[in-house]
Amino acid sequence: MNALPEGLRQIVQRALAEDAPEGDLTTDLTVAEDVRCRADLRAKAEGILAGTMVARAAFDLVAEQDRRGSIEIRWHKADGEALLAGDLVADIEGPARSVLRAERIAINFLAHLSGVATLTRAFVEAAAPARVLCTRKTIPGLRELERQAVVAGGGTLHRASLSDAMLIKDNHLRLAGGVLAAVRKARAAGAPVEVEVETLAELEEALAAGAERILLDNPTPDLVREAIRRVGDPERLEVSGGITLASVQSLVEAGARVISVGRITHSAPSLDLSLEVLDAG
Repeated sequence: MNALPEGLRQIVQRALAEDAPEGDLTTDLTVAEDVRCRADLRAKAEGILAGTMVARAAFDLVAEQDRRGSIEIRWHKADGEALLAGDLVADIEGPARSVLRAERIAINFLAHLSGVATLTRAFVEAAAPARVLCTRKTIPGLRELERQAVVAGGGTLHRASLSDAMLIKDNHLRLAGGVLAAVRKARAAGAPVEVEVETLAELEEALAAGAERILLDNPTPDLVREAIRRVGDPERLEVSGGITLASVQSLVEAGARVISVGRITHSAPSLDLSLEVLDAG
């Protein structure tokens, strides 16, 4: 087993401890300790695969903890690949007790992250040729995994944390005294500044103060069109807020080329996957 990144190890260890704090009662009472098994992991719905690394980690950590031998996984699909219902994702072989203890945790991660990748791919296709960005609206503790799933779905990464880049939002504006004051204070630090605006008047203030990028929140297509005309470069304008698969194309037709969508992480439905034991020995 290759060494796991410490952050990933901790995430999986917490999940395993939550799921079986004192062991797997049912499996331990019904499956002999020396039984091995072979199983198939299959998709039960169409989607985009993501999360194979963390699923692999779940099986590896259980094998490490149980000390009954390794769990072998052969992947038939990779992150970013399309799945059809019934597709074989992986075949798995190892100590039966260990396979069953890792099963639900591995599938939970795969299902959630594949759901993120699947919804991201749907937005990417609907928004072409615009780029679809993720946001910080992620499950606490799982942000890096979800960002990897966004990439698997063809999306583009936004800032990973508050420490990565400057984005002045509505609450900052209220506390700082408005767009002009907030942008001037931020620019004094010498870092590139993006500021969120809702109206053309606020956009003009942000431009006048020297903001490098503008985030236009909850706009109509007409507002996007006029904002791009004033900014001059659609790549400087990020469009965000309440965007759905039904509405995104109208914003693209208005000229939007950078679109951030929170729902690709916070509202992605899980992809249906299942593991079935084929034989034991």
